Amino acid sequence: MMLADQEIVKRPLITEKAERAREAAQQYAFEVHQDATKIQVKNAVEKLFSVHVTAVRTSVARGKNKRVGKNIGRRPNWKKAIVTLKEGETISLFEGA
Repeated sequence: MMLADQEIVKRPLITEKAERAREAAQQYAFEVHQDATKIQVKNAVEKLFSVHVTAVRTSVARGKNKRVGKNIGRRPNWKKAIVTLKEGETISLFEGA
């Protein structure tokens, strides 16, 4: 399945854990499309942000069960990608946050 770069990378993840990884190891976290592969994520990040990616780690976060009154529902599963950049490169989107 062919996905556009904007469809693969949905949004950046700005959390305390992601901030520590960014400062310590040049790693950035993104929410990505459920069907995206590591190679597709690497190519999309390189095109969107004009950087060189050295490694990509992905994981699927399982949706939590949620309850509202008597009704029980479930949040959807989503995929997270941790992208490691070449030494000395940054993504300016994260620097202002």
